[in-house]
Amino acid sequence: MTRRLQPILAAVTLTALLGVTGCARPVTGTATWPGARLDKTVLTQADFPPGVEYDRIDRDTGTGDGVGGPPAMMTRPAGCADGLTRVIAATADRGPGAAAEYLVAYDGARIMMTVLTFPLDLEQLAATAERCAHYETFFDPSSPGIPVTTSRLPTPRPDALVYEQAMRLGNITDRIYMSFENVGSMAVFGIAFPTANPSIPVRATLPETFLEVAGKQADRLATV
Repeated sequence: MTRRLQPILAAVTLTALLGVTGCARPVTGTATWPGARLDKTVLTQADFPPGVEYDRIDRDTGTGDGVGGPPAMMTRPAGCADGLTRVIAATADRGPGAAAEYLVAYDGARIMMTVLTFPLDLEQLAATAERCAHYETFFDPSSPGIPVTTSRLPTPRPDALVYEQAMRLGNITDRIYMSFENVGSMAVFGIAFPTANPSIPVRATLPETFLEVAGKQADRLATV
């Protein structure tokens, strides 16, 4: 992903999606129920090839959705920049142990995964993605619109929703990938950015590596 477009896509999607779980910081303290349940389900460094960077993060408890993040960008149709996060927030549990997050980085991809102790409204997420299949986003009302498309991708996991979101600015098109899946009474969602990092010895390809991580995390939930 180019440095030029990465902040824009982050504002449109990443900040919106991660806002539902609050501000991230390194994990401290001892897990308690239901946090202990999450610890049994979340993938760890040992689940990834040697050399892949892994960081477990946690939210500041008591922080409202999206607090501290930038406001959603204006879009036409309205509400597409933060439409998915509003669907998640509408049914989200709050407080300690409601969600667990981690970041994995390859040469070629940065992937953020979130495990939830509640199910996602997949039907509403799909409807929102369809409504925002083609939209424009704006820095301000007088600026030219930036075209964004949201396309569903095929996946061997029939209950998962996987999307590619593409933003076109001039002759440059950048893409990110999103996945949402319920497993029993829990759920997992993730987002992946194409990001080159030659210092990491393990190479990723998108969306394949992202789908492998998302599928592995969903399979882990099924074992709890």
